[in-house]
Amino acid sequence: MDIFEKVTKNMGPLGQYADVGYGYYYFPKLEGEISNHMTFRGKPMIVWSLNNYLGLANHPEVREADARAAKEYGMAYPMGARMMSGQTRFHEQLEQELAAFENKEAAYLLNYGYMGMVSIIDSLIDRHDVVVYDSEAHACILDGLRMHLGKRFVYPHNDLEKFETSLKRARKLADQTGGGILVITEGVYGMAGDLGDLPGILQFKDKYGFRLLVDDAHGFGTMGLTGAGTTEEQKVMQGVDVYFGTFAKAMAGIGGFVATDKAVIKSLAFNMRSQIYAKSLPMPMVIGAIKRLELLKTKPELKAQLWTIVNALQKGLKNKGFDLGRTASPVTPVFLKGGPYEGTQIVADLRENYGIFCSIVIYPVVPKGVIMLRLIPTAVHTLEDVNYTISAFAEVREKLDAGKYSTGTVPDVADKY
Repeated sequence: MDIFEKVTKNMGPLGQYADVGYGYYYFPKLEGEISNHMTFRGKPMIVWSLNNYLGLANHPEVREADARAAKEYGMAYPMGARMMSGQTRFHEQLEQELAAFENKEAAYLLNYGYMGMVSIIDSLIDRHDVVVYDSEAHACILDGLRMHLGKRFVYPHNDLEKFETSLKRARKLADQTGGGILVITEGVYGMAGDLGDLPGILQFKDKYGFRLLVDDAHGFGTMGLTGAGTTEEQKVMQGVDVYFGTFAKAMAGIGGFVATDKAVIKSLAFNMRSQIYAKSLPMPMVIGAIKRLELLKTKPELKAQLWTIVNALQKGLKNKGFDLGRTASPVTPVFLKGGPYEGTQIVADLRENYGIFCSIVIYPVVPKGVIMLRLIPTAVHTLEDVNYTISAFAEVREKLDAGKYSTGTVPDVADKY
């Protein structure tokens, strides 16, 4: 079969709906200043789907720093990969500040968080090593593990009993191969919003002799007393061996970093293929990240305001009887009963009649018969936004229970791809 014929006949679990959802459910175009209120298809919306936790995307000091750096250096500088011609003192400054913030010996910038994680895994382990990882690990972790030529064991999400069973198997195999054990988990799980049980995992560390890598993309900047992340929140910063954070969530930017021992960072810098063979993070992104980190550290009121909105939203929804699952972070999933058809109707109703824009998650990401509406609160949302949204969700649930989303046709909302 011709490759083009194959891929066009099998568009995948999401692509098969492109003709009915493109531009509306998938690849929507939000317009206006990045904030709690934006425009979608000419209509004003309360937006609950942007990873702008601390509201830094349009913070005036951030905008000024970004603009000043772009004017002075342009978007291309430095030109080249870090190892060849892309090194600057600002890259090193940001790395030093991030390492100190995470209480690690050293840090290394990543030009893109997703590919950075893939390369971290690829560089840390070889075919003799064994990996133990959580079943709800992010796609970047799974893609990194696809490159691993050795053995790996997955355990059910946060199930410490099954985790230890996997550790026993991993220890036995690693002793045979002469390799080590790498455990991978997340700080905050981005879909359900719950936390990885880092203290529970670490209680087995001395017994089984593993190293722990934590992906804290949603925890960096939002969790912990100072915003240093879930490791700070759970008081395990010293026990976590490798800490991964991204600028794409709380920092409202692009890129990421890895923080660990100085000798390990040195090894990663010379072996992470996604960094060696790709362009260095551009200067405006680096200088902008330095400013964002400064604000994260010096303006605790930003995180405090985020959590004011988080607590009001989650408490209000729970008081109305909504199921928010096991979230313990700003990520706010709202679980309803229904199928993909009802889910699309609900989202269209929220956008067209209530002016609320949020993300929808359906099977196979969640079980059949479940609809998840995923809300991302930010520091720029208001209590008025919260109260209006809770009221609208209550009305939508009444319609769902009455079967009003089970009949009729899905509105023709798709743009032509």
